[in-house]
Amino acid sequence: MGSTSAISLCSHPKFQLRRRFDSDGSKSDLFGYRAPGVYLPPVVPFRRRCLVVKSNGGGSRRPASSRRVYRESQSVSSVVAPVQQLASFFAPAASFFAVTFVMWKLVEKLLVPKKGRMTSSVDSKAPEQGGMKWSISAGSNLLSGFGAKIERESKLKLNDFAKELRSFSSVDLSGRNFGDEGLFFLSESLGYNQTAEEVSFAANGITATGIKAFDGVLQANIMLKTLNLSGNAIGDDGVKLLCDILANNNGIQKLQLNSTDVGDEGAKAIAELLKTNSSLRVVELNNNMIDYSGFTSLAGALLENNTLRNLHLKGNYGGALGANALAKGLEGNKSLRELHLHGNSIGDEGVNALMSGLALHKGKLTLLDIGNNSISARGAFHVGGYIKKTKSLLWLNLYMNDIGDEGAGHIADALKQNRTITTIDLGGNNIHAEGVTALAEALKDNSVITFLEVGYNPIGPDGVKALSEVLKFNGNIETLKLGWCQIGAKGAEFIADMLKYNTTIRVLDLRANGLRNEGASCLARSLKVVNEALTSLDLGFNEIRDDGAFAISQALKANEDVTVTSLNLSSNFLTKFGQSALTDARDHVYEMSEKEINIFF
Repeated sequence: MGSTSAISLCSHPKFQLRRRFDSDGSKSDLFGYRAPGVYLPPVVPFRRRCLVVKSNGGGSRRPASSRRVYRESQSVSSVVAPVQQLASFFAPAASFFAVTFVMWKLVEKLLVPKKGRMTSSVDSKAPEQGGMKWSISAGSNLLSGFGAKIERESKLKLNDFAKELRSFSSVDLSGRNFGDEGLFFLSESLGYNQTAEEVSFAANGITATGIKAFDGVLQANIMLKTLNLSGNAIGDDGVKLLCDILANNNGIQKLQLNSTDVGDEGAKAIAELLKTNSSLRVVELNNNMIDYSGFTSLAGALLENNTLRNLHLKGNYGGALGANALAKGLEGNKSLRELHLHGNSIGDEGVNALMSGLALHKGKLTLLDIGNNSISARGAFHVGGYIKKTKSLLWLNLYMNDIGDEGAGHIADALKQNRTITTIDLGGNNIHAEGVTALAEALKDNSVITFLEVGYNPIGPDGVKALSEVLKFNGNIETLKLGWCQIGAKGAEFIADMLKYNTTIRVLDLRANGLRNEGASCLARSLKVVNEALTSLDLGFNEIRDDGAFAISQALKANEDVTVTSLNLSSNFLTKFGQSALTDARDHVYEMSEKEINIFF
């Protein structure tokens, strides 16, 4: 009995997928597989071409056992297909991680040093090995040879600094940032040094610890006269150590401790040193944190010290109480010549006490700096009273206060009776035309004042007119500062007219006055006239353009006997044409008279 059978030669049996109904009556997803707690997404079957071989060895129908085997293979295939889909997804991922792991191990083996060559923070005694050091901190994975190179270069520089200390009388080692360790190395060059007289260690990152380097060194050095430690945060502790060392030093005459974080305790240590030290002439303590208590200690030292000449206390916190304490110390002092109290907020009350103390001062004070101290017209009245009495004061600074026109009148009245002050600074005091007119009247009969600063005051054209009229034929002013005075082109006309007749003014500052081309042209006309005195003219920040530059250049060429050697036109609106004209004028003057003019653009 013949039968027909089909034998598939492909790897998977051929099956047909139909939409089925689950036992609960719901439809299952097409090609999907659902089991309790498991759901696999549908998979589209891939039909394979199969070779079928038919034979006629039996009947035309397959037995029931064959159909049962076929159904079982179909049920197995419906589960295997999604599993194979998952396998096809996870297999590449697993391969990627395996390859990455192998590559990581290979790189680690090539780059990371062996354990025997790793530096250990625990075993600090182990000698450093060659090769590369590794660290988790940024920028620290450097070759050990690089660190050694830096260390060698640092030692070479320190050796050069040490040679300078042994070779020159004045040595400036400021801003080298060698720190405490470098100072310990360099201090050895100061011991028994017979050459260096002035040494600056300013701004080098030195702390109180580094001051110990001077112990045993400064005691043995008798040549050093000036020691500058400014800009190093040595604080009160460092100052105390330094004062203990200097107690046995008889050579240093000038000690500079500006911006060193010195407070009241440090000022007290310096005061105790001044009571016994007879060599110090100048002590600078500017821009520190000295308060009323520190001022009181220094005032006590002034009563006992008879050698100190200059005391610098700018930028501290003395206030009115500190000024009052200093006044009491000044009453019994005979040696002080310069007192710098700029920026201490002493106010009218403080300046009143200070002037009273100075009036009783038995010495000859030549310089008084009380600028930026919130002094008003009332305080200026007390200053004027001292000006009338003093027979020694040469230099007075009232810069950046607020004395106004009334205060300027008090100062002007005092100057009429004073014949010692040569330099006076009244800049930034809110003085108008009325105040400067009073000052101009005081200059008529005063031939002593040679330096007058009234810049940063809104005196305007009227104020400069009053001043110019007096200075045409009176006074002995050599340096006149009129920057930021709002004089404009009209004021420039009065200045230009005054310069035609004045024979004393050498330095003239007219910065930031809005002169423009008109004002520059007025000044140019005066430069054509022979002026044997004027050597420096500052016209910066005046909105001058090329036309003004052309006028000035023509004036320089026309005057063969021009005496100007410095001309500042920086921060104006000059193009290359204006600059070229001024450069040609400079070259022309040099060719004709061999006089050099420095022109600044």
